[in-house]
Amino acid sequence: MPPDAPQPPDHVLDLFVAEGVLERLPGGQGTSWRAGDLVLSPGRDPSEGWLAPHQARIAVRLDEQVPRAVRLSLPVPARDGSLVVDGWAATRFEPGTTPCRDLVVLRATAHLLHAHLATAVPQRPDELDARTDRWAVAERQAYDADAAVRAARERGDSGLADLVSALAADLDDTDLGRDQLVHADLAGNVLLDATGTPFVIDLSPAWRSPLWAEAVCVLDAVLWGGAPADALDEWRSGVHRQAMLRAALFRVLSDQPCDVGGYAALGLA
Repeated sequence: MPPDAPQPPDHVLDLFVAEGVLERLPGGQGTSWRAGDLVLSPGRDPSEGWLAPHQARIAVRLDEQVPRAVRLSLPVPARDGSLVVDGWAATRFEPGTTPCRDLVVLRATAHLLHAHLATAVPQRPDELDARTDRWAVAERQAYDADAAVRAARERGDSGLADLVSALAADLDDTDLGRDQLVHADLAGNVLLDATGTPFVIDLSPAWRSPLWAEAVCVLDAVLWGGAPADALDEWRSGVHRQAMLRAALFRVLSDQPCDVGGYAALGLA
């Protein structure tokens, strides 16, 4: 976890009516905090406020299913109605969870969640265009080879330009499938609840192919989640390779700094 992750400020805690001792939580980026029955997470843009009503409806619907197959964290508004306060958002805390590291479960969770997201949000929200965070920027660059190469050359990370150029050189116009709302950061954001049901947190929205989102999940699981390197084997040819190339571009361009050697060792370029 980042050693210097800031605590939510007092005025944020006040607006979300967050009570209790602050407790830093594992999972995700390692920057979320528990306060009583709430989880407070930073790095949220006010433009993401559109997502919370959809997320809330899906979360309730999933919890009503018998048996439950997948769950989603429930967003909580501040007492003034805001969904994001100075970059912080709140969700309901789920007790008794443990991190999920099983890649089979992660991929199954991706399939189930994305099926529900496709139904709940059938059209691309215009608000996605307002995002300017480094993940949103890198996601766009991953689908524009020239922009990806330019961005890598402008940074000082040793070897980054060569790695991005090699990844971009193998891109083609293969159709990755219909774009829809996806979770672009699943691998570190799936917990298992007290009954063993996958519980998805920190929904990171993007309008891309579910295959791309799954490729990001597999890549992250291999790099950071302890999944075996041979999990990448099926992603080395055909449409899966094209999805993985764009997933790798997304990650190397959003990581600051980037572990160029770690990505290069995977042999994706």
